[in-house]
Amino acid sequence: MNDHAELERALRSAAASDLPLPDLAPRAGAAGLLDVAYAVDDSPVGRLLLASTKRGLVRIAYLDDEAGEDAVLSDLAMRVSPRVLAAGKPLDEPRRELEQYFAGRRHEFAFALDWQLTAGFAQRVLRATAEIPYGAVSSYRAMAEAAGSPRGSRAAGNALGSNPLPIVVPCHRVLHSGGGLGGYTGGVERKELLLAVERGILAAPE
Repeated sequence: MNDHAELERALRSAAASDLPLPDLAPRAGAAGLLDVAYAVDDSPVGRLLLASTKRGLVRIAYLDDEAGEDAVLSDLAMRVSPRVLAAGKPLDEPRRELEQYFAGRRHEFAFALDWQLTAGFAQRVLRATAEIPYGAVSSYRAMAEAAGSPRGSRAAGNALGSNPLPIVVPCHRVLHSGGGLGGYTGGVERKELLLAVERGILAAPE
């Protein structure tokens, strides 16, 4: 059996058993069989799962327990590809830039994004949200208008609540028109912390 077929069989076995096989990642990448690479890191807002495809970063997820990690990986396997492996190297740049962001030394992210987990109005809302400058805030109504639906504030809120790329697509910068924080996919405490980082009130130690 050639290496390609052997890796294919191992990847299918991993997908079926939900067992990560990080030792296969370099070989899988070289053979073109690594569709989704992921890594889990600690951060000032808790554990983060980062996942990327050849197009760019496709997912950031807040992890509060092991069940959350399993759920995110299962979702990626179902919606993107079953070829999901722990592989840190493809995520080196996003991880480095996120560290700089939390240290208050980066205001914009330079790595590519893969938008495939969003579509339609929701994607338009998130792309508009990605344009909100560091340190600034906007409103749900403004994001709805930017996405082409001035009366779609509630739908814009739903899109932001299901943002697959929090922090990088800064839904924490979207507030209620009256100034209230509104909701946040990772919890209001995380939203407050991210806003504090961007206001220079709080920075992670280098």
